[in-house]
Formats: sequence, structure tokens, C-alpha cells
Amino acid sequence: MRVTVVLPAKNESAGLAMTLPALAGAVPGAEVIVVDDGSTDDTAAVATLHGATVLSSPYSMGNGAAIKRGARAARGDVIVFMDADGQHDPAHIPLLLERIEAGYDLVVGARDGTGQANLHRGLANRFYNTLATWMTGHKVLDLTSGFRAVRADRFREFLHLLPNGFSYPTTSTMAFFRSAYPVAYVPMAVSRRVGTSSHIRPFRDGVRFLLIIFRIATLYSPLKLFAPASAAFLATGLGYYAWTFLTTGRFTNMSALLLSAAVIIFLIGLVSEQITGLTYLASRLDSEHPRP
Repeated sequence: MRVTVVLPAKNESAGLAMTLPALAGAVPGAEVIVVDDGSTDDTAAVATLHGATVLSSPYSMGNGAAIKRGARAARGDVIVFMDADGQHDPAHIPLLLERIEAGYDLVVGARDGTGQANLHRGLANRFYNTLATWMTGHKVLDLTSGFRAVRADRFREFLHLLPNGFSYPTTSTMAFFRSAYPVAYVPMAVSRRVGTSSHIRPFRDGVRFLLIIFRIATLYSPLKLFAPASAAFLATGLGYYAWTFLTTGRFTNMSALLLSAAVIIFLIGLVSEQITGLTYLASRLDSEHPRP
């Protein structure tokens, strides 16, 4: 089983100087690709010094874009994605590969409580995990972890779905669940990042986190999001109609509006469900019959 390790990196020379030597000892013979996402420090030089293949971007395109570039260039049957900032221990990679060999298509290194950057991030990730567990019907231990091993051919099916920003783990995980590709989680501890502070800013990325919630739903089963909302409008409309009928003996415009909203929301969910199904069908057909 050929293994490629892909590390997206932006100004991570300090982290790479620590991670790459450990990586060589943990998975000897693996192809190592460092995707330099428009770094202004000596990230590319450090990666080259330690024998990694370097893919450099002239400007920053985003973490997800770096992941896609690395996945396209990878020659291994299995791709291991990990951060370049020293948070992930290369010694844990064999644990992920064991689960791949056991038949799983995606194996995620699930962070414990000490691995969360701060309280707010920890609470947000816990909410994402709960929502994803409800949507998929499978226990999701860490939806947003960037430390994962995946079968390369399976992962490339969904490259066009992946955003260029930070939410590629969420998108890829939900895509695997939707396509009935087996997913496993391996609990593990992570370390504090090396070098500069995280590129994620809670206030700036607040809207992005909200969009992740909707992405979780729309990538798996939109009706699981739209149906409860439709039911809430329906119950409110019927309740308001019952109250106005008993008190004034008439059917009001507000009741009509609430009941109409319930029907519209349900129909939107139904159409979204069909679009989601067609999207995954197109992904499968493109992977089986690639364009010349």
C-alpha cells in the first residue's frame, strides 16, 4: 500500500522543521508533499531541505485549495492529510493506516479535549459533531479534524465539492457518509501548534462556521434540516388558526402565511434532496468515466 502524506503549509517553517524528521521515521518510504500556500517565510526551503516534494502557490489560495492540489499530485493509494504546525504526531499515522487496511475508506484522528484551541472552538466543534451524528445516524467524534487517512481514488471523487477555505474536513466527511463509504475514528491527543497563532479568527470566521452547519445538512440530507422547519411552521399555522377560529370565528391572513411557508419550505427541501442526489451521482460517474 503506497502512502502519500500531504501537508498544507502557510508560514509553517518552524512546525515543518519538527514534523518532517519525525514523519520520515514514522512512515519510511512514504511520499511527502508540502503544499506551500503563498508563504512569506522559508517554508518551501525547509521542506525541500528535509526531502519533501514542494508545490508552491504564488499567493494564498486557502487551506482547502492546498489540500486539493496535494491530492491531485499524490501518487499513493492512500493519502494522509495532516497539519504542518506540529499539532499532529506522525507516530499516530500507523494507527490510521491500520484502519484503512481493515476496510475503511476514511479514517479520522479524533482530537481529545486538550486538542481544542480554546473553549469557543471546543464548544463549536462539539455542536458540529452532535449535528453530524444526528444527520448521518453514525457517531461522529471529530467532524473538523484535519488529521486523516483516506483512499486516494475515493477522495478524488469529491474534489469539486471541496471549498478552498478551512471547511474541507466537514465537506469530505459528509460526502463519504452520503456515498456509503465506511468512516472510522481513532481518538488521539494533539499538541499545541508551533510558530505563529492560528490562521482562524473566531469573529471573522463566525459566518463561515454558520455556513458549515448548513453545509453539513445540504451535503448529507437537506430534508433533515428543512422538514423540521416545515413542521414547525405547520404546527404554528394550525395552532394560530385554531386560536383565531375559536376567538373570532375566521381564518386569518397570518394563518395562511404560516401554512404556505410550511409547504414552501418542505418543497425546497424536497428539491434540495434531489439536487444532492444528482450531485453525488455526477461525482460517481465522473470518477468512473474521467474526461480526456
